[in-house]
Amino acid sequence: MRFRHIEIFQAIRQTGSISAAAQLLHVSQPAVTKVLQHAEQQLGFPLFLRVRGKLQATPEALALEREVDKVSESLQGVRRLAQSLRREPSHSLRIGATPALALSLLPPAIHEWAGLYPDIACELSSGHSRELVQKLLMREVDVALTLQQPDHPGLNAQTLASGVLVALAPKGHWLVEEIGQPLPLMDLADSPLIGLSSADPLAARLDSYLEAVDPPPKVRITVQTYSLARMMVESGAGLAVIDPFTALGASPATTSIRPLTPPLPITLYAVTRATEPLPHTLNDLLRMFSRRAQEQLDRLLPILPLTDDEPRRGK
Repeated sequence: MRFRHIEIFQAIRQTGSISAAAQLLHVSQPAVTKVLQHAEQQLGFPLFLRVRGKLQATPEALALEREVDKVSESLQGVRRLAQSLRREPSHSLRIGATPALALSLLPPAIHEWAGLYPDIACELSSGHSRELVQKLLMREVDVALTLQQPDHPGLNAQTLASGVLVALAPKGHWLVEEIGQPLPLMDLADSPLIGLSSADPLAARLDSYLEAVDPPPKVRITVQTYSLARMMVESGAGLAVIDPFTALGASPATTSIRPLTPPLPITLYAVTRATEPLPHTLNDLLRMFSRRAQEQLDRLLPILPLTDDEPRRGK
């Protein structure tokens, strides 16, 4: 089947008639009929039968449909990439971030950056790390902000900030009574814990980290984002082990934060395409983002565990 055959086939499947397919594709009805007949002649079997005034796919057409959809999706990807290649990079900046970072760090950094570059358009999007990597490779975003270092030779990962995962608990829970002290990991034993979906790139690390806890935490609720985990804690549904940026966005009236010991470190990355130098506008944004991330981590400094040779700031 040729691309034109696939286009006509899908239009008829979507609309159920030759005339409606022609309207959808902005071509004449005889043109659709001619392409359909040519496709069926090449294949050696009919693709549609007329049943009670409508065209219905034959069993052979239904068998082809899944593979046809794959070809169509690949063609759409080529079109998206071509559209991205036509874009003038100096006049806009496209930023992707994981949900946790998009909600906690991105808005104030973008507001500051937009004041510096008021004439440059900015497009923001949110998605999981795997989605952001795909968008980078398809040239649909210029930078991805994520807590997961990508494993792809065509991408570079720049470290913007480093921190540790923290425990977020409802106010009044016994685990947060000793504010100012790190929480021993073993204290999570048998506690109600909001779990992370296996789709989260940090979920496997967290599961391995919690293996030492005996008896293990009770995970009865699983969520896909740190932000949803935070909201579940705020509702009193249980504890959560999440990134510090999301935790700091929780209401202090209903929750408390404690770092865990031993710590489970995390890193904030800016991921870009390896073959392209960064424009100065993007470099400025990353500096602002890094500074704001460090400022948020500094808010946790009074309760973060420090080594003996690492003095607290201000002392």
